[in-house]
Amino acid sequence: MRPSDIESLVVPGHPALHGDLLLVAVGGPDLKSNAERRSLRRIALGGGERAWTQGPRDTSPVISPDGRWVAFLRAGRGEGAEGSPQLHVMPADGGDAKRLTALPLGVSAPAWSPDSGRIAFVARIPEPGRYGVPGSDGEVLDPAAEAPRRITRLDYRIDDIGFLRDRPQRLFAIDPAADLVAGEPGGPAPLTDGAVDVDHPVWTPDGGRIVFTAPADWGRVETEGRDLYTVGPEGGEPELLVRGEGFLELPVFGPDGTLFFYGQSFVDGVWEVCNTGLYAAVPSGGDGPWEARRLTETESVDCEAPAGAPVPRGEDVLVAVRNRGAVELRAVPVTAETAPPADLPVLLDGKVVVRGFAAAGPVVVAVVATPVSSGDVVLLAGDGPRTLTDYSAPLRAKGLCEVVELDTTAPDGYPVHGWLVLPGGEGPHPVLRVVHGGPFAQQDWAVFDEAQVYASAGYAVVLGNPRGSAGYGQSHGRSVLRGLGTVDADDVLALLDAALERPDLDAGRVGIMGGSYGGFMTGWLAAHHGERFQAAWSERAVNDWVSMVGSSDIGYEFVDVYVGKDPEAQRDRSPLTHAEKIDIPFAVVHSEQDWRCPLEQGQRMFVALRRHGTETEFLLFPGEGHELTRSGKPRHRVQRFDAVLDWWARHL
Repeated sequence: MRPSDIESLVVPGHPALHGDLLLVAVGGPDLKSNAERRSLRRIALGGGERAWTQGPRDTSPVISPDGRWVAFLRAGRGEGAEGSPQLHVMPADGGDAKRLTALPLGVSAPAWSPDSGRIAFVARIPEPGRYGVPGSDGEVLDPAAEAPRRITRLDYRIDDIGFLRDRPQRLFAIDPAADLVAGEPGGPAPLTDGAVDVDHPVWTPDGGRIVFTAPADWGRVETEGRDLYTVGPEGGEPELLVRGEGFLELPVFGPDGTLFFYGQSFVDGVWEVCNTGLYAAVPSGGDGPWEARRLTETESVDCEAPAGAPVPRGEDVLVAVRNRGAVELRAVPVTAETAPPADLPVLLDGKVVVRGFAAAGPVVVAVVATPVSSGDVVLLAGDGPRTLTDYSAPLRAKGLCEVVELDTTAPDGYPVHGWLVLPGGEGPHPVLRVVHGGPFAQQDWAVFDEAQVYASAGYAVVLGNPRGSAGYGQSHGRSVLRGLGTVDADDVLALLDAALERPDLDAGRVGIMGGSYGGFMTGWLAAHHGERFQAAWSERAVNDWVSMVGSSDIGYEFVDVYVGKDPEAQRDRSPLTHAEKIDIPFAVVHSEQDWRCPLEQGQRMFVALRRHGTETEFLLFPGEGHELTRSGKPRHRVQRFDAVLDWWARHL
């Protein structure tokens, strides 16, 4: 796989299924337009597919309960409302799409009412005079000419979105049959105020209320907690429906009216490293909030919320679960109470990453990635899984390198799990130890474009999930709290040592690289174990925990959880503090608009290394945020790959 082959990374979105109508948004990076391209395709359950829309950026199909209509989001190539995702609806048997919204920053999360008569959605609504919206005098201001922002809270911005308090995400409901457009004169008004961001709307079974998530206590103070609220389709005062133990998301009603949702519990005082569980709530019998209970075991079951909302089927609920680099599709019995994995029937497991799933009656479909696929649609039938698409055939034709599973132990005997991506030829090959971000995330079995590009260029790539990662139990993730750079560093090196036992790998040519937490680990290992490596590539890294507290969008809480509040401990855990120990060539890579690990983290590391006399370079990407490698502009992603390969060609 070459850098420009990212155009062949086709990743289907969440499937929509009703009867035999199966729709999925399909597309990927487009270098010519320097943007994502996406359109909807209809997949036949018996095999075969056809285009259903033409794009250029169509996503999030949702089929009406009566099966007659499909709502979806479409974004054009322009600026403002034209270039933002807008709600459209079209007949399920095909035809022209009707636009229902023209909101300046676009919309998300469409949800049909049970009678198919209304669609709820959320949208960020800017203050007058900001983000291209005319001010009170009708003038549209350049961003640099906007009025100053008065900031009184810590939760005022977030990476990859921007400022929050001046464009709150509000709830809407619209009648698709009416001749109204949200965002134009006479269109529907928001149902919620601008005090909080709301998300994940779903209608009650009788269609009389809309349930949605919002910050606990209606955002009175900064909080990571989110509860479930309701409001009528005409608006009014929101009412608390479910008070959670922490973060609640993606509610959905079961056939009997039970409300299922994902949740994380903060009852032990830790909010950053919490397995996501499946919960169920029913009316309490009075006028108060509904009673909720957790259906999955806290320590060992970690539901993958990005794969989509839980899918109730009557006697059980389908969920995606992270497990040792896999994301499995499992069924949780509705009668379960803190069920462990052994009690959750498996619909799909093995070397798979479930990215989305849906069910209609006995039919279950899933979007599944594997070591040789970035995502395909799979039908889960009684005779076993049957793959209905082959979107990664062009990628395989360009060449994918072999992935070998690794298991070893750290010096203290702790098991360490990971992978080796092998280049072609006999070797001995130079080696790259690539550390993932998070740290509470997992490297998985899906095609990983970075590893494939490096392996195709001749490097053996070592990947893994050291302590601090997700998918191996909540205790595994929490084992690095107040201890970053200790047992996690041991695990990173142990997996490297296991790989280097192979005769086809060259222990004398090893590089260390990673982004975000992986960038932190790169700097930490370069300072404390620099003799192991010939060079380092540190990307969007945390280099100084002291300044991270105030400069990062989440630093005011994240640093307390992982490092603690003691400034001395923060300095001791900072790669910047130990920069003078780094004597190997060291690349500092950052994005100008990164608010998660802000630009100053890279700037200060670069200056410290240069002042020390270390061979260093600073690669700075304009207009990008923390997510450059995953969702940045396609040309920047290719340029980054070219720079990575150039760096390692010079140093390995």
